[in-house]
Amino acid sequence: MIKSVKIAAVSAALSVVAFSANAGTLEDVQARGELSCVVTTGLAGFAAPDENGRWAGFDVDFCRAVAAAVLGDGEKVKFVPSTGKTRFTLLNSGEGDILFRNTTETMSRDADLKLTFLPINYYDGQGFLIRKDMGVTSAKELEGASVCIQTGTTTELNLADFFRANGMSYEPVNIETNEEGIANYSGNRCDVYTTDASGLASTRAALEDPSAHVILPEIISKEPLGGAVRHGDDQWADIGKWVVNAIIAAEELGVGMGNVGEMCAAAGDNPSVNRLCGTEGDAGSWIGLDNKWAVRVIESVGNYGEIFDRHIGPDTPLALERGLNAQWTDGGILYAAPIR
Repeated sequence: MIKSVKIAAVSAALSVVAFSANAGTLEDVQARGELSCVVTTGLAGFAAPDENGRWAGFDVDFCRAVAAAVLGDGEKVKFVPSTGKTRFTLLNSGEGDILFRNTTETMSRDADLKLTFLPINYYDGQGFLIRKDMGVTSAKELEGASVCIQTGTTTELNLADFFRANGMSYEPVNIETNEEGIANYSGNRCDVYTTDASGLASTRAALEDPSAHVILPEIISKEPLGGAVRHGDDQWADIGKWVVNAIIAAEELGVGMGNVGEMCAAAGDNPSVNRLCGTEGDAGSWIGLDNKWAVRVIESVGNYGEIFDRHIGPDTPLALERGLNAQWTDGGILYAAPIR
């Protein structure tokens, strides 16, 4: 009797695992006709509604890319704003299908929170924003400073580690959104604002006089940022993974919004371009899509370089250089796994 009860329990457990593994997010999204994408509540250059209420930014374009791949239209996205505390709850509860929210991949988030991370789409690190008139030139001179810090983020732990390692004390000023951080920092309720360096560039650009503020030289952490989905649906994770890879590969291969039609009209001499275009091989069937999924992605948002330059590059208010996020052929560490 005991043995049969154990067998039943194991069988029930395996049924739950099987159900989870066969969860059909792709089918749900296609039936709904809309992708729900978890983003930040507002971070200029990465994800924020414009004056007409249309969401735009680096992370937003990755949401639109997935929608283009699976729905044929990058505009079929419902954006789900989230704070650092709520983003994973919204994803794991099913209110979001996928997350692109300047989120750092960590072991605990992967294994404990049951997230599957997509390829890194932005290599970042934590820094410090201060007013120039503080006369500080190094983060190691911030003894006793009040620091605005978003709760529910890796920056909390990094901040504590940095000050402890350098024998310094600080006063945390807890915030939940970037808007709240800007308000507190602008209102002199904290001396320092700390987050990913890309986020600091966005915050600095939003201040009344950006030239009166400086980002200190120290980068105190590694922040590999990327999208994420829930555990248990490998096909959906594969779709997200290969959409990101296609965007990165397209730049390396010289395929962009302006020439994708011409380059993908027929099979050419470059097998890598042919596989990206779907004119060679059958990669679409491997992830449950047709072979033109990557063409739709590029037509919708362009390649990685186009997305970067459009939202956060040198000619934008954020004025970020490619740095580590340059292609591996240009001195960076960015490259895509091969579509083959």
